[in-house]
Amino acid sequence: MTSLSPHPATVAMLLADARLPGGGHAHSASLEPALRGGMPPADVPAWMVGRATTVSLVEAGTAVVTARLLADAGPAAGTVDAPDDRVDAVVRAWAARTPSPALRDASRLLGRGYLRVARTLWPGSAAVHVLARHDAASRRESTGHPRGTGAPPRAVVLGAICAAAGVPPADVVRLTVYDDAQAAASALLKLEPLDPLAPARWVLDACTAAEEHVLRVAACATPEDIPSSGAPLTEGWAEAHAVTTQRLFRA
Repeated sequence: MTSLSPHPATVAMLLADARLPGGGHAHSASLEPALRGGMPPADVPAWMVGRATTVSLVEAGTAVVTARLLADAGPAAGTVDAPDDRVDAVVRAWAARTPSPALRDASRLLGRGYLRVARTLWPGSAAVHVLARHDAASRRESTGHPRGTGAPPRAVVLGAICAAAGVPPADVVRLTVYDDAQAAASALLKLEPLDPLAPARWVLDACTAAEEHVLRVAACATPEDIPSSGAPLTEGWAEAHAVTTQRLFRA
């Protein structure tokens, strides 16, 4: 019997679907912190474009590099008890480009939800197996992470899934940007009353703005290649949001 696999485009649609039980419903892609921090709702369209061409590209580059490094994943480069060296290098590069501890924590929590999806839907994937071993080793080293970098963030898990499913690098970038923008759009409808079609237009505008960067980010091959386009104000809002007790979304 021939073993069939879903087309990579189908996998991309699955990953971009907000109904996927990966935990994304609890996150607003930093929109709630921005609004609570004083950003006027009228600025959301411009904010989404700005995010799509900065923070989202860091996430996209992280996913692309992870997918490349794990595309032909063999045994983990580390030991069974230590995090994988390949994954560690990508996580370190991502963390250096994500200064906010609150955002890093939120992304690692999302990563755990995505890893559950990955282990359930791609149980035989070497890339997913390497990442699962890395996560398990990180849990054992949770007190200070003396040798590793902690649980893998969402972008790293997404990269491993794309490696398992054969999603092309350019589509990995588009998927990451779209998912980030759509998460913000979905959250906005719970935070501010407006026509539901308005944020749908803004999602398309954000993805259009990022399109000129797609091929550059898709070409990333090493952790050093990951874009370093940050958003300092977003980082500050995230830190303030992390200590509030009145919020709808974790981040």
